[in-house]
Amino acid sequence: MKFIDLFAGLGGFHLALEKLGHKCVFASEIISELRELYQTNHGMECSGDINAIKIKDIPKHDILCAGFPCQPFSQAGFQRGFEDEKSGNFFYKIMEILEHHKPEFVFLENVPNLKTHDGGKTYEIIHTTLETLYDVREDIISPHYFGIPQHRTRFYIVGRLKKKGGLKNFLFPNHDKRPECNINDIIIPDDTDYMTLRKVTLNHIVVWQEFLDLLVKNKAELPTFPIWAMEFGATYKYEGIAPYFQKMRDFEEKKGKFGERIIGSSKDDYLQCLPIYAQTNKTEKNRNFPDWKKQFIRQNRGFYEKNKSWIDGWIDKIKGFENSHQKFEWNCGYEEHPTINDKIVQFRPSGIRVKRPTFSPALVLTTTQIPIFPWIVTPKGEIGRYMTRKEAARLQCMEDLKEVPDTIAGAFKAFGNAVNVEVVRRIAEQLLIDYEADK
Repeated sequence: MKFIDLFAGLGGFHLALEKLGHKCVFASEIISELRELYQTNHGMECSGDINAIKIKDIPKHDILCAGFPCQPFSQAGFQRGFEDEKSGNFFYKIMEILEHHKPEFVFLENVPNLKTHDGGKTYEIIHTTLETLYDVREDIISPHYFGIPQHRTRFYIVGRLKKKGGLKNFLFPNHDKRPECNINDIIIPDDTDYMTLRKVTLNHIVVWQEFLDLLVKNKAELPTFPIWAMEFGATYKYEGIAPYFQKMRDFEEKKGKFGERIIGSSKDDYLQCLPIYAQTNKTEKNRNFPDWKKQFIRQNRGFYEKNKSWIDGWIDKIKGFENSHQKFEWNCGYEEHPTINDKIVQFRPSGIRVKRPTFSPALVLTTTQIPIFPWIVTPKGEIGRYMTRKEAARLQCMEDLKEVPDTIAGAFKAFGNAVNVEVVRRIAEQLLIDYEADK
């Protein structure tokens, strides 16, 4: 069958359908570097902005594939949906192509939040519009459901023309029984193309390991909630109106971050004494912090009160860390001797997150969140490094690509936007069952 690859990126749809014996007849990608790579990797020209291409110039095809831009619907973005000026209208461009060419199959991918965006109204519009021509199904699937060690849930939408009989026998690949994952399946220990850990990053890991060692030594219970160390010793008011909306008198005799006294000559000075997340005017409509934030503050203050005898001797070591690195998330469950160095570490805006070496967090567009493998000894003898480009390619099942962006930042941005080849291949294999049966 002939297929087109829209918003093509590195060509994940291309790789998946080519494995099943189908032929790409048209591709489109707005980023020039990725267009050049597409030609290198797939041996065909890749057009630019799909909005600048006349629909009649797109070759006839049997399958339309599109991982259309997710930013308008992602929880990480502004969630403007169809109102997003830059890329909110791309679904309608896809629909124009479908209405003109009427390919037998449509295969779309986006973020899970697309299903619930705007109270479900956005996907209701997409589903209803597609159903004017197609029998449509959808599911949320992650590579780790099939033993591929990456947690990356994505929303997949498939359809077949009603006039061709619709999706008579289609079922999404079964993922009820999910195998265990092991991150070592994709690690290349002797890879020499890696981003070195900075001394400050290594120090952060060492200092938080000291925290865990002290916790064990003092027979304290490891928190199941995120540790917000800035709350240790703090007494500012947070249960009622958020600090931003309080009067200056409400700060008197109170303590801010790390239990330091709130001082200054203005309310602005007072707010600067608080943890950065407590300074905000972005609150609930009643000018209160959301319940989850109040709960984390309450839990951290309670933890400190129980353990301040040993925390006070350690706390000065993290006061110079940047704000997000003063937070710590242990996502590994109970361990008698909790150890960071055999876990996956990720430096996130929400804190330093530590998880078991089962599957990687989803690859994202920024190098600051590339997973760290602290246990790996590099060819240069360094202990610990970031995930490499080749390992990221393995996570996306794209190891067959001849070339990827030549910087780690560029590669992870591209992989973070890509579809997972093996997941797409499995879905496509099921999707085309009816076509094979009807031949």
